[in-house]
Amino acid sequence: MNSIAILGIFVADTAYYAPRLPRMGETILGNGFALSPGGKGSNQAVAAARLGGDVTFISKIGVDPFGDMARTIWAEAGVKTAVTCMTESYTGAACIFLEQGSGDNAIIVSPGAAGTISPADIDAAGDVIRGASVFITQLEQPLPAAKRALQIAREAGAVTILNPAPAAELDDEFFTLSDYFTPNETEAEDLTGIKVGTVDEARQAAEALLDKGVGNVIVTLGEQGALLHTREISELCPAHTFAPVAETTGAGDAFNGAFAVALARGDTPLDAVKFGCAVASLSVTRPGTAQSMPTLKEVEQALA
Repeated sequence: MNSIAILGIFVADTAYYAPRLPRMGETILGNGFALSPGGKGSNQAVAAARLGGDVTFISKIGVDPFGDMARTIWAEAGVKTAVTCMTESYTGAACIFLEQGSGDNAIIVSPGAAGTISPADIDAAGDVIRGASVFITQLEQPLPAAKRALQIAREAGAVTILNPAPAAELDDEFFTLSDYFTPNETEAEDLTGIKVGTVDEARQAAEALLDKGVGNVIVTLGEQGALLHTREISELCPAHTFAPVAETTGAGDAFNGAFAVALARGDTPLDAVKFGCAVASLSVTRPGTAQSMPTLKEVEQALA
């Protein structure tokens, strides 16, 4: 049993390229625009499927052109779906500002239909979660749904991964239900109150998360790589430089999808983090989010 179940949302990413963010009330001219498939959960599902994972994605979308986009990208990547289509709501969308030069981003997400995912919806998809060896969720859909899914996964013996993005106030059960907790620097800081600017500070924040009941912590640190911190080891796995950075938006999703695939196939946690760093490092050399996710062959060629 090496399948992966992922709960999350799909959004259509509308990306705007400009030298800087406008001030409130100001209009500036941009230098590019792109419309592409996104949403953290969907991106992670696409990343995992392109790497050879047996992936089922759980979500809700609307009956509209953005929903058509979602079904197309899932089919192309080989993602199986347990997705409800709603006529009374819309498929999610995101506004993404991309800073030219650095590739850094700022994002507003409107989940649409996925914002109505409830614990009852999770119970209806419970067999998908129970049949998986690895389960992932994030915090873009409502928190009660995420918690119920983690509960089902834990009861079934699946490895649970919580990517706490975007950061939110969480009760204790979220931490104790997480075998792996994968915040970035900002999310780790928001959840612990510990400033995370260096690897040592990331270790301090990770230790605080272990004290909250998390099984293992992975703090993703952008161009520095990712820190695996457990009760036994604390090791920084460096990022790779395969080519110049084009866009960093989907890097965390690439990492999480790859990490899940590696765990599902039996890799050690440390090897799984190293694999995730390689996949994320390759994804940032391409524009876009879901469409930037590499195949397993491309990752192997880049590493070779």
